Amino acid sequence: MAKRNTYKPQKKLTFIDIVKGNFLNRDEVKAHYKYFLLLFVLMMAMIYSNHLVNQKIKIVNALKEETEEYKSRNAYAQSKLIKVKMESELGKEVAQDSLMTLESHPHKLLIKLDSTDAKSK
Repeated sequence: MAKRNTYKPQKKLTFIDIVKGNFLNRDEVKAHYKYFLLLFVLMMAMIYSNHLVNQKIKIVNALKEETEEYKSRNAYAQSKLIKVKMESELGKEVAQDSLMTLESHPHKLLIKLDSTDAKSK
């Protein structure tokens, strides 16, 4: 007896069939399941590698912020150092001119005017 090859038309694939996953039971998919499995593995590998890249980007951004903080600290320290060097150089030049620093600072004089004197003028 010869085996008959009966053609059975499959119903049209709808969106609901795709959402429910019924398209996986079709004969075409069963014949090529190895390719679908390969596609699934490749997609998972792409998703995982994208996840790793996002983690690296977060680390790089955190390091950039930290670098900016250290740069600003360095600039502040250098400006203070320049100021200290300037003061020491100024002290050396003053000593060469035989000028001494004051032991007591000068007093500020405040003159108050009477309100009656201001009105008469």
